[in-house]
Amino acid sequence: MKLTSLLACLLVCAPAFAGQQTWITNVKLVSPEKLDRIESGSVLIEDERIVRVERGAGRAAPAGAAVVDGQGYYLTPGLIDSHVHLYAVPGMSFEQAFKMTPMVDAYFAQMPRSYLYYGYTTLIDLAAGSREFINRVKAMPQHPDIYDCGPPLVMANGYPSSFVPPELRYQMFTNFIYDPAQKDRIPSRFKPEDYTPAKGVARVKAEGAICLKTHYERGFGKDHNLPVMSPATYAEVRQLAHQAKLVLVTHGNSLEAQTFAVNGGTDVLAHGLWNWGALNKAQELPPEIKQLLDKIVERKIGYQPTMQVLYGLRAYVDPDYLNTPALAKLLPPAMLAWLKTPEGAWFKSEVAEDGETDEAARQGLEAPLRRQRQVVAYLASKDANFLFGTDTPSSPTYGNVPGLNGYLEMQNLHQAGLSLTQLFKAATINNARAFHLETEVGSIEPGKLANLVLMKESPLQDIRAYDSVQTVWVRGKPAARDSLAAGR
Repeated sequence: MKLTSLLACLLVCAPAFAGQQTWITNVKLVSPEKLDRIESGSVLIEDERIVRVERGAGRAAPAGAAVVDGQGYYLTPGLIDSHVHLYAVPGMSFEQAFKMTPMVDAYFAQMPRSYLYYGYTTLIDLAAGSREFINRVKAMPQHPDIYDCGPPLVMANGYPSSFVPPELRYQMFTNFIYDPAQKDRIPSRFKPEDYTPAKGVARVKAEGAICLKTHYERGFGKDHNLPVMSPATYAEVRQLAHQAKLVLVTHGNSLEAQTFAVNGGTDVLAHGLWNWGALNKAQELPPEIKQLLDKIVERKIGYQPTMQVLYGLRAYVDPDYLNTPALAKLLPPAMLAWLKTPEGAWFKSEVAEDGETDEAARQGLEAPLRRQRQVVAYLASKDANFLFGTDTPSSPTYGNVPGLNGYLEMQNLHQAGLSLTQLFKAATINNARAFHLETEVGSIEPGKLANLVLMKESPLQDIRAYDSVQTVWVRGKPAARDSLAAGR
């Protein structure tokens, strides 16, 4: 065997052998529990786990271990995105996805690799509507570790089931709370005693979920008075979720919604706060907002700003977005070409009204973005418990492509006021702790899964480090970044 082939096999093949050890050496260790010690070192992997971490240069490789020279680059824990929706296809409605099966199949084959391309080795799907689909992704040759919240617990005919036609609503959102006030709108085959909060939480737990997703959303546009949980129902859900050892996650981007969730004792807020209601016209952060944010900080509630929700919509009025070079590495060629057609741009009508110019639509999104930045900056100044989550894709927008969406979210958060250290912790140890995964992931420590990222630059020195990924390990199995691009 040629020397180059042997070295390639040591990098790619060695971890496949049972009991085989891999020694990653000549790296600078960047781990959130020791940010005061960014120094050269080595990591020993055996099968799926880290078994030794050595700080200091010159340590000899264990006998028989495959050696990987990190070339002095930076080794970090694998990144965690705690807010994804794997089943949705960016830029496609469910109806389009059902019709364009070959294109969708090609997208799903690439999708987990696109997350890995940017170093995301752990994902949390907050609304796993299809257990079969989640298992299908987990069976793919290359994929991040995947956890989920099971089927979301929704109010009957409330958000987000309200977007689905009534004849399909109860097939797609099977885990709902029966609302007696809507008896005439709920098909008679569903019995109230089968759709209580207790039964809903039990369904989520039975699926092996680690969290429970709820919503407080009255809606927008023509649907602006949707049913929401009462404080008593929410309190019952919270108690049941915690008894089942499930993390309670609540969707809500308005002052009303986040006040409700904070007062109700949520564990994680799944969005930023860009809808201030009657205070929307305020140019400075109002005292009422600050009081709420102070509670979030004091109670250490996990906070996912999800800035790419709005930026993802703005992509439709950004003429350069679909020419972003990274998209060619993350999407199958046929899909990227289709998104550039009038048919592929169908969702633009939801962003820009008829006759509205792109510039006017961009300006229309600036006010909520400004409010969101102000909230993020205030929370950052208080060192809130930020959790990195992208809501990929947040809607049928092509502005939320897996992998790239995370990198853009990081840039947005940094520009809004998060320090590089806060951002790094949000994407590693904060997420791990919030979702009770800290014994498995989130730092480079013995006993944890060997989910690692080798970057050319330090993520504590430059945001561009997150686009300098060289190699990704998931459970001890490495993949060179270039091998993860579409078409490879």
